[in-house]
Amino acid sequence: MSSATRAPAPLPGGRLFAPRVLLFAAVVPLLLYRRIDRLAPLLEPRRTPPPEPPAPAVAALAARIDRLLAAGRPFVRAGCLTRGLTLYYFLRRAGAPVALCFGMGEVDGAFSGHCWVVHEGEPLAEKRDPRPLFAETFRIAPAAAWRSA
Repeated sequence: MSSATRAPAPLPGGRLFAPRVLLFAAVVPLLLYRRIDRLAPLLEPRRTPPPEPPAPAVAALAARIDRLLAAGRPFVRAGCLTRGLTLYYFLRRAGAPVALCFGMGEVDGAFSGHCWVVHEGEPLAEKRDPRPLFAETFRIAPAAAWRSA
């Protein structure tokens, strides 16, 4: 069967998916001891990811990961960094061409930062679009884009 006619690989699941998500999310604070520009190699899959899943499947996987993160509290730290890094890590392994964006801005009169995942040019699974509030200062994108930047 040629790769053009092969069905896309199923999205991550199974018995070990939830523990893997929660374990990764729990160690995110340790990743943050690294400089942000050195996180990409740790977050990118070592193997070639499966073919790109359709947009509804990406959104469904993001929603599932969000539910797992919510269920993992207080073991899993709440916040955009934990959420963003965890979403990026698992969505990239599912073959989704997502980017992880970091931005700074003024919210309610105070200087603030935020990170969010972008899929197909739009923020993924955000309650509101962060782009009007936060100027993008750094982006981690799939390895091919990372090397060419």
